[in-house]
Amino acid sequence: MRRDTFLKSMAALAAAATLPLPALASANVKMMIPANPGGGWDTTGRALGKALQESGAASTVTYDNKGGAAGALGLAQFINGSKNDPNALMVMGAVMLGGIITGKPPVNLSQATPVARITSEYNVFVLPANSPFKTMKDVVEQLKKDPGSVKWGGGSRGSTEHIAAAMIAREVGVDPSKINYVAFRGGGEAIAAILGGNVTIGGSGYSEFAEYIASGKMRPLAVTSATRLKGVNVPTLKEQDINVVIGNWRGVYGAPGITAAQRKELTDRVLKALKSKAWAEALEKNNWTPAVLTGADFEKFVDDDFASLRATMVKSGMV
Repeated sequence: MRRDTFLKSMAALAAAATLPLPALASANVKMMIPANPGGGWDTTGRALGKALQESGAASTVTYDNKGGAAGALGLAQFINGSKNDPNALMVMGAVMLGGIITGKPPVNLSQATPVARITSEYNVFVLPANSPFKTMKDVVEQLKKDPGSVKWGGGSRGSTEHIAAAMIAREVGVDPSKINYVAFRGGGEAIAAILGGNVTIGGSGYSEFAEYIASGKMRPLAVTSATRLKGVNVPTLKEQDINVVIGNWRGVYGAPGITAAQRKELTDRVLKALKSKAWAEALEKNNWTPAVLTGADFEKFVDDDFASLRATMVKSGMV
């Protein structure tokens, strides 16, 4: 190679090395989903991945499912394995906050980088189609007679459905510490347990149970919203004289150690994806409510929600 050509090549490489890292690495996103396949985080992560690609915010998206401990196992893997990676994203939400409060894992959400809250959703409680119970009143009456005989099924300990079950118990005069709650590592496991009649009553985000409700395989009893969900003919707990309202939001975090510029680039990519047709279709299909929040506002929201959830769980005898 001629000396002048070689020097030009080296100069080009040096110039490339000085480019901001996001500009070099924005095409390939690695999505940590801290839950097993089939649940709300899995659906959210894959829908967001599709939107990132459709919008041009990412050329490829790879997924890594790591369930267990209300997302704490996935969080640990994300924190330890993704340091300084500007292309790494992790799905998270209210469930993870509850799991951190109850489980006290060795890692903390504050070690990762807040990016955005993206959706909000309310839970629904359902019965297996062949259940001897017909209404929430039936379940509550049995709960009062023998708390341990009512087996509640849902996500990990500290999930919004777990907290809601404890709140229901407290509201109807039952010691929340006596509820028989069965935690599952992912939505798929919980659905199988409900369909198989292995739990008395199940709870999760409405979108996760919608097809089974529509087909008659699950009987919906109540939603945890303050008013009925749009297009969903299921009464609220409040309508049934149980004063419990609790929502379930979901968001995404970036890796530990990324720079402010890389965080902004990652946030911009997520916001671009949220404007895509693919994301609009996911919102409609899953009955998710857009709840976009970024930057310092999102950080404050997480801190405030953590404190609020902890207070609710202490009051309900969960911690």
